Amino acid sequence: MKGTVLICCFLSLLILQATAGKTFEEEEGEEIPSVLRDRSHIDETLRLATEEKAGDYAAALERLRKIYHTSIKPMEQAYKYNELRQHEISAYPGRTLGDSATDGEITSKPMVLFLGPWSVGKSSMINYLLGMHDSPYQLYTGAEPTTSEFTVIMHGEKIRSVEGIVMAADSSRSFSPLEKFGQNFLEKLIGIEMPHKLLERVTFVDTPGIIENRKQQERGYPFNDVCQWFIDRADLIFVVFDPTKLDVGLELEMLFRQLKGRESQIRIILNKADNLATQDLMRVYGALFWSLAPLINVTEPPRVYVSSFWPYDYAPDTSRELFKREEISLLEDLNQVIENRMENKIAFIRQHGIRVRIHGLLVDRYVQTFKEKMSFFSDPELVFKEIVDDPDKFYIFKSILAKTNVSKFDLPNRDAYRDFFGINPVTNFKPLAAQCSYMGGCLLDKIEKAITNELPALLSSINSGKQPGLSSCEATGCGEKPKNRYRKN
Repeated sequence: MKGTVLICCFLSLLILQATAGKTFEEEEGEEIPSVLRDRSHIDETLRLATEEKAGDYAAALERLRKIYHTSIKPMEQAYKYNELRQHEISAYPGRTLGDSATDGEITSKPMVLFLGPWSVGKSSMINYLLGMHDSPYQLYTGAEPTTSEFTVIMHGEKIRSVEGIVMAADSSRSFSPLEKFGQNFLEKLIGIEMPHKLLERVTFVDTPGIIENRKQQERGYPFNDVCQWFIDRADLIFVVFDPTKLDVGLELEMLFRQLKGRESQIRIILNKADNLATQDLMRVYGALFWSLAPLINVTEPPRVYVSSFWPYDYAPDTSRELFKREEISLLEDLNQVIENRMENKIAFIRQHGIRVRIHGLLVDRYVQTFKEKMSFFSDPELVFKEIVDDPDKFYIFKSILAKTNVSKFDLPNRDAYRDFFGINPVTNFKPLAAQCSYMGGCLLDKIEKAITNELPALLSSINSGKQPGLSSCEATGCGEKPKNRYRKN
């Protein structure tokens, strides 16, 4: 009886194989299409053959670095802005700023981040864009979870790998802050350098796939915190799915929470689309939106690209023209980020300058209020505790809005200053009126000049194609004694 059942099962299995048109051997080692896709549209869309005006870009970058170091950084240091915010500064759009910028961070290339479930084609997509297929240094791909490291693919004079501990120790790079995530994470961080035209203009970051049945602590490092660090620094974020992995679990839900506020940088990719017939693809497309709708709470949803991003030709009898147009649209999106990288750096350094200026004005107001409320018999700790616990009672924030025409939406959280002054006594700070020198000028005047004149002028020179140069005062010297608007006459 048992033998009959086994024979029936075996015959049923053979029938199923015949229907699917595959044998056991084909299923075990499924043949990969041998016809490679034409890649000429990638170079053409990204304009990789066009030589950049390296001199103009370098001059603008040097000018931006000079403005930051002479006009913004002094106020950062004087009022310890880096201890107010938890995220480090970098010249990337959408980032929360705080710590002082290094030259490596300001001069770094735009970052493109790849996120998504395991085995959806993130690494294959990078291999395809860089033409690394069948090369010794291609990213490893497979049907199982293959990428367990954060892999940074960047430009270099020769092909080589760089260990995470080396990347974090190198001050010329922008990865030094990653040391705070511990040695376990640095062992899971790897860099790949290679000479490539595209990598001269952009840096790719491949991430471990999201595995819903694995707890975060099993990774050995704070996975969500590391993802947030890269999200905060990314200019473009590709969230990749494939038709077989549309379910949303806890880890993916947490990832989309971390993407809040970055909607303009997110692009959803439905990869491996040529594995489906047109009707099935429409159903999968709808299911993807159904799964993501609760996670993306914005009026205008992110752009979704439907294609198959790997080096082989599209499957027969699929919408190959649609897939190619989608691919070109994605490449144009990527090219837009590359083309606008200098403008984005300038605009964001200006945004950072505005925040530093507001912080300086608020600390100055706290200092002045403390001095006004202090008397000979007062307890300094009790006086300042009353001020910091209820700043509205002393019009700390309202006075800033009234005097400086600052938007209330740009003001930091009031609770942040309770923590800030908890580690930085108010007596450690001088008022703005005392932050002036004959040779160096006033901190407030310099940062306001950078925000209102120097950075907008640099942006205009980039847009008009003019060579960014020194301002007239820097070129000839304006031997004018600095005015201190806060000093009483």
